[in-house]
Amino acid sequence: MNDVSLVSELLGHGGVVGVIGVTIFTVCFRYSNKIFEWIEQQTFGTRNHILEEFNRLFIDVKPEHITYVLLFLSFGLGFATVILFGVFSLWGVGLSLGAVISFVGWKIPRPFVQYLVKKRIKAYQDQLIDSLTLLANGIRAGLSVPQSLGMVVDEMPVPISQEFNVILQQNRVGVPLEECFENLSKRIPIEDNDMFVSSINILRETGGNLAETFDTIVIVIRERIRLQQKIDTYVAQGMIQAYTIGAMPFVIGALFVTSNPEAGAKMVSNPIGLIMVVGAIALDAIGMMIIMKIIKIEV
Repeated sequence: MNDVSLVSELLGHGGVVGVIGVTIFTVCFRYSNKIFEWIEQQTFGTRNHILEEFNRLFIDVKPEHITYVLLFLSFGLGFATVILFGVFSLWGVGLSLGAVISFVGWKIPRPFVQYLVKKRIKAYQDQLIDSLTLLANGIRAGLSVPQSLGMVVDEMPVPISQEFNVILQQNRVGVPLEECFENLSKRIPIEDNDMFVSSINILRETGGNLAETFDTIVIVIRERIRLQQKIDTYVAQGMIQAYTIGAMPFVIGALFVTSNPEAGAKMVSNPIGLIMVVGAIALDAIGMMIIMKIIKIEV
């Protein structure tokens, strides 16, 4: 009877495992294309995205160099973390922190590069008023649009001189000027730039006074910047509150570890305590993201 019960118990467990396995296989087979697309996006897609963003920044980087940096920041630092904690016989902590560091190391280059792109776009937006003024003065002086763009390239600093120089280079190799401006709008996707590009393309087809149009765009951009500055002043208090709330868990944790080092060491060395610490940091990060979205106001 004991043998029969044992066989029945094994068959029962095997049946459950089999059902779970078939279910997982069915789901994976059903969504195999999406799963492979997601894997490709998280691997080669990440590298290709970073490479495209570097091209927008006018930085020449080889694809294999991006791959080496991603592997070093993720698996390299994760493996080093495991070895470091393994020296002190803390393999569980090392594996946990190594997995977290590998994940963060693989993910962090993408938002960092996006930050650089946003910074470049902000610098372009700040230079747009002076550039439009130069364009309007050049057109009033009798220069054509390409000649006025060349004047901006010579007089203005980067990044706007680089972007306008790309327009001139594309136009020299035979690309229509309207298409060159459309490419500029794709590289710098902001409302002020879209308004500038649309006005040039429309007036070149229908006719009109480009200089007066540029003056009007300059007035609109200046009013928008003035309004944005007022909003930034109003939300500064919300930013301070967000940073304060985000720093509170770390300050309280530091006080706890300082007042009771033994309990703090147990929390870091114990798997449950480590999971709680990681969960608290994740919840704090989610809360910060929500607060930032609430106080962020687009003009």
